[in-house]
Amino acid sequence: MTVQQCPSPVSAFGDDALGELDATGLARCIHRGEISAREAVAAAIERAGAVEPLLHAIATADFGRALQQASQPVHGRFAGVPTLIKDNTDVAGLPTGHGSRAVSPRPARHNHAFARQLLAQGMVNLGKSSLPEFGFNASTEPVHAPATRNPWNPAYSCGASSGGAAALVAAGVVPIAHANDGGGSIRIPAACCGLVGLKPTRGRLVDGVPAKTLPVNLIGEGVVTRSVRDTAGFLAEAERYFANPRLPAVGEVLGPGRRRLTIGLVLDSVTGHPTDAVTREAVEQVAQQLEASGHRIQPMSVPVPPSFAEDFAHYWAFLAFMVARAGKGLLGPGFDPAQVDNLTRGLSRRFTRSAHRLPGTLWRLRRSETEYREGLQRLGVDAVLSPTLGHTTPRLGYLSPEQDFDTLFERLRHYVSFTPLANASGAPAISLPGGLGPDHLPIGVHLSARHGRERDLLELAFELEAAGDWPAIQRLAASKS
Repeated sequence: MTVQQCPSPVSAFGDDALGELDATGLARCIHRGEISAREAVAAAIERAGAVEPLLHAIATADFGRALQQASQPVHGRFAGVPTLIKDNTDVAGLPTGHGSRAVSPRPARHNHAFARQLLAQGMVNLGKSSLPEFGFNASTEPVHAPATRNPWNPAYSCGASSGGAAALVAAGVVPIAHANDGGGSIRIPAACCGLVGLKPTRGRLVDGVPAKTLPVNLIGEGVVTRSVRDTAGFLAEAERYFANPRLPAVGEVLGPGRRRLTIGLVLDSVTGHPTDAVTREAVEQVAQQLEASGHRIQPMSVPVPPSFAEDFAHYWAFLAFMVARAGKGLLGPGFDPAQVDNLTRGLSRRFTRSAHRLPGTLWRLRRSETEYREGLQRLGVDAVLSPTLGHTTPRLGYLSPEQDFDTLFERLRHYVSFTPLANASGAPAISLPGGLGPDHLPIGVHLSARHGRERDLLELAFELEAAGDWPAIQRLAASKS
């Protein structure tokens, strides 16, 4: 069936062992013996087979090993719950392709440090989810494979870089999936696909070697989910695996908080691009909702100088330059730099034209942590509400890496204009569903908080989830059938 013949949402939900359960509900059913882990995993595999021919969200399937694992005793908070791990993260026995035709992956020998933290919760891995090349793009459109489609409307982007994860969770294949975030890559696809996507405070979860060696560590690990309690439960369990003594504990967050907060409102980004009307309205409605429940809404400006946007872009280009020039050492001897896509190539060229600016760029990006912290303290702000993205979700092709680099670069700067600050500053941030916009596509709203205050974000998320009728793809699918 072609996309033109299938205007309805792509929903895998059905009357099977998974039903419409989130990960918490599914784990409870498995624990009580109402269903088995194998039944849950088998249902997820069947769902994947039904929608994957259209979504193209799975980079590598590992169904046989998943069924074998689910047939053995499983332990942990999410014991037996099926999931997928993003294809830039090593899982023993599976290749790691990084979404690029330039990589010749071999089976990994060991699990990545975060994969160990994730799988310690008892989840059963079905394979690897798709991403754009090296996670540099904001739409999952690798040049060597079909684009990953948005299950809400398959003519549109599912976001990126954790696009495959978000598409599979939104479509109902699995209730929770691994995602990571170097400039918005958890929150962007969560916004496009109507999910909950939390990027924790820098250092909250375990880091792999690449993140530890970056001159500015932008990378945050996490998950995308369909419920706040799944994200909160994952974080609480991850904290039991590893608790950073430099950060205040999050602990179990079970619902809305009692404390009323001062929430800064930012509607336009530091790039100078105005937010589109549909997205702006969605954020303003959430602000009104929070204010009606007793929180104080305070308009504010982003607490970093206008140079931040160019500094982040220069660092983004530097990372592409490093991959293109040092890929054999970073990604294995089979790496072929001639095969990188136009975005990676263009970013690398852009960096070389002004490489001398890197020391100042690094200094200012590191300084953004202090500027963000002091800015919120000076304003007396506990959290910041903004759009997740600069405009509504684009159609596939709008952010394709096969187009002219300068056009793509400017489109990305306009679209991804709110999320990068949390990566540079290390602050926690979350994207939440803010309703449906045109073409039956979700709109994301974004909340960031003070360092170490994930609890504030989760309590606000619980409050908004309880008060609002968040869109559900299975309801939309039923209405169009």
